[in-house]
Amino acid sequence: MANPASDPGKPIVGRGSHLRPANRFERLQLESQWEEEWSGDPQDPGPEEPRRIPTEYLIDDSQTILSRNNSPDIPFEYSMNPYRGCAHGCAYCYARPTHEYLGLNAGLDFETKIIVKPNAPDLLRAALQKPSWKCQPIMMSGVTDCYQPAERQLRLTRGLLQVAHEFRQPVGIVTKNALVLRDLDLLAEMARDRLVRVGISLTTLDQALSRKLEPRTSSPAARLNAMRQLSDAGVEVIVMTAPVIPGLNDEEIPQLLAAAAEQGASYAGYVLLRLPLTVEPVFREWVERCVPDKAERILGRVASARDGKMNQSDFGTRMRGTGVWADHLAQTFRVFAARYRLARRPPPLNCSLFRRPNQPRQLELF
Repeated sequence: MANPASDPGKPIVGRGSHLRPANRFERLQLESQWEEEWSGDPQDPGPEEPRRIPTEYLIDDSQTILSRNNSPDIPFEYSMNPYRGCAHGCAYCYARPTHEYLGLNAGLDFETKIIVKPNAPDLLRAALQKPSWKCQPIMMSGVTDCYQPAERQLRLTRGLLQVAHEFRQPVGIVTKNALVLRDLDLLAEMARDRLVRVGISLTTLDQALSRKLEPRTSSPAARLNAMRQLSDAGVEVIVMTAPVIPGLNDEEIPQLLAAAAEQGASYAGYVLLRLPLTVEPVFREWVERCVPDKAERILGRVASARDGKMNQSDFGTRMRGTGVWADHLAQTFRVFAARYRLARRPPPLNCSLFRRPNQPRQLELF
């Protein structure tokens, strides 16, 4: 099996990962060999010439859209994801290993081979129409971002929101893309009945760092603008300072919370960087390539906050970590969340208005 080293081909631009790490479920692993493809022409710069890897979209014919989790440290039971994989390309994304279940890798494949569920709205409608569905909030983007670039053309997330609005089904959204503003009309209507809440992920105010860390998503300024417009339209906004990466963006927590509060955010949350399974080599390679002067400090502090390891999977500690650094981050977040009036717990979304359109009330008894 190949070692998950950096792709030996020409330098890659516009992608968070430069790796094709081995799939833990596959016995064989393909490697790129640029030497076999190079023409040998002295005028050909060969491996030094940057290359762009196009995004491919593959159809997922799933027959269900709702996923259920029983994790005590996740504040929702059901989620739905119209896309698998994410072209945003965030180097730290905890969802990368899910691509291995599809026979793909957690590095470049995760951000260049996007699985699309074109019938997602119809699947949601069918799920909500079942008498067995007992209304409770559904999280959109429980795994990958529902407003990633493909959504501009495919509009699956908007379709899901339209179905949710029709049924008065409450939903939560987490995104780092200002494309969420495209659906402001629906979100504002749902917010009037407390049927929606939007979390905006804000990891840094440094545009240059954001381009490296999250190469294909909205700029920090665009995310702050999205917070302002959502808030002005009556949509409750949570700023998610997630993930907090010790040694990289942890010192920005006060500035992130202040900026979000100024733009109308009402609540705040954070998650300590998680590096499960194949995420670790992807993130480690990114750190050594993009911020080499900080690599030792970042990886050392991550380990310090994870009991000497790069990840903890235990409920209760996997989101917050343990030890001195984890305690320091938690205290810093508490202090500044309170200072900017973001420390309140959001009220529950409204499940009392749920209805099944065009169905007599009597039939809801069966």
